[in-house]
Amino acid sequence: MTFRAPVSEYEFLLNTVIGFEQIAQTDRFNEASSDLVTAILTEAGKLCDEVMAPLQRGGDLQPAALANGVVRTSPGFDAGFKAIAEGGWIGMSAAPEHGGMGLPMTLTAAVNEMMSGACLSLQLAPLMSQGQIEALEHHASDALKQIYLPKLISGAWTGTMNLTEPQAGSDVGALSSRAEANGDGSYAVTGQKIFISWGDNDFAENVCHLVLARLPDGVPGTKGISLFLVPKFLPNEDGTLGAANSLGVVSLEHKMGLHGSPTCVMQFDGAKGWLVGSEHGGMAAMFTMMNNARLGVGGQGVGAGEGAYQQALSYALERKQGRTPSGFIADHADVRRMLMEMKADIYAARAILLACAHATDMQTATGAADWKARAAFLTPISKAFGTETGIRVADLGIQVHGGMGFIEESGAAQFLRDVRVTSIYEGTNGIQAMDLVARKMMDGGDMAHRIIDEIEAQAEGARATHPNMGEAVWQACESLRETTEWLVEQDDLQDRFAGAVPYLRAFARVLGGHYHLTAAIADKGGPREKLARFYIKRMLPEHSGLLTHVQEGAAGTMALTLEELAG
Repeated sequence: MTFRAPVSEYEFLLNTVIGFEQIAQTDRFNEASSDLVTAILTEAGKLCDEVMAPLQRGGDLQPAALANGVVRTSPGFDAGFKAIAEGGWIGMSAAPEHGGMGLPMTLTAAVNEMMSGACLSLQLAPLMSQGQIEALEHHASDALKQIYLPKLISGAWTGTMNLTEPQAGSDVGALSSRAEANGDGSYAVTGQKIFISWGDNDFAENVCHLVLARLPDGVPGTKGISLFLVPKFLPNEDGTLGAANSLGVVSLEHKMGLHGSPTCVMQFDGAKGWLVGSEHGGMAAMFTMMNNARLGVGGQGVGAGEGAYQQALSYALERKQGRTPSGFIADHADVRRMLMEMKADIYAARAILLACAHATDMQTATGAADWKARAAFLTPISKAFGTETGIRVADLGIQVHGGMGFIEESGAAQFLRDVRVTSIYEGTNGIQAMDLVARKMMDGGDMAHRIIDEIEAQAEGARATHPNMGEAVWQACESLRETTEWLVEQDDLQDRFAGAVPYLRAFARVLGGHYHLTAAIADKGGPREKLARFYIKRMLPEHSGLLTHVQEGAAGTMALTLEELAG
């Protein structure tokens, strides 16, 4: 299948919908001109189309393998990663003083999403390094920064995050990995970690692990956890590599998808590492990396959806069956419905993703608390809705293929197998939703209401040119406002949590309506207006049933006893 990076779609969203010029007007990002943005998107698109996309199928058919304790990556992945590194794509948003480009996260999010559509397994490697770079920039000592950041940014070294253990998944505080001071400023880290994406490879000089572990005086739970940087090879003072560290890959997980991305079981046996951040402050440092990754994972969902949509559309425009005006199945009403739903949801999820990245950049550029709160509020929505969209679109892609979609040779199933994990890792989507209705509403729902006010004001103004669509979005806002008020009034968190997932999805649906309406206004009479009408009239109404679910609270959800569930 030929993949085409959606460069023009990103240009439209950045220039017309998201308001990228606001970022470019700040002192921090004033060099991010429209010409530079176009050049970056165009060059990244070429990399995706010509280098990464050809590796997609091979990574699935010839997975990464563990041989004599070393991970051997899929054919072509070494050259693919080298092209990513040499293009400077890993350090797009990294600080220039260490070799980064210092560009807005919004551009990095766009490029990462395009790469995910081209080859998700390979894109996961630079994404892990980007998260580690940000964590080190914010929390590491100057000495560690000087040694590690230039190497990570250049792609000479790669990064990972090591959180999960066999007995400690989402409950990170239950980990048993430990660290003890060596007396020379370093620590001996011991423990086993599972589900470590790109825990090893055969193309980087070094692999740098961020590892959560507990010091001897660390209290139980998350408050007693510290973060350590533990490299595969110990660097000398001049940055050259010395002896191998006492760590290794025990095995590779046999996964449903993402076969080209090695997911490792890692063993640390007194491995030498260095503290990142303060003692017992590991979670704060790790969350810097995780929030970066959550935005990236939302983009992975959107990217995989884009790839699945392009393949499904290509098939529908070639497959002849039944009597249609064109002779192809793309003109069957139900097939067209599926294609329209795929395209409309990808647009909505992509716009939400960019809006979150935009808020992150404005926070970075201004330091304003309002932008920080907005970015925090949009992060769980971006991650959860982006990944759910990717899963649903990939599933519809199989359906468009019909029986051929169930045959592995068509390649349609790979998109679904690959993207399915995105709703699980970096915090399950259920956890994202719980975070949204609890921690992100500790402000009494203030940020939620601010966003609702903005959407409602735009919908009110749109009544003059797009009365039906404007009215539909306005009414959806009112329903969302009422449910938000109800949620904030609930003192029992179980009542919030029981409806957290439908609330997040409903909020995303309304945000999607807002961004589609923006596109319709900008493209009156054009294809984006037609797509917006489809979304607002046919997909936005889903919010009503979701919000009804939310206000039922926890009683019905918990009504059956555990014995009755098993009966």
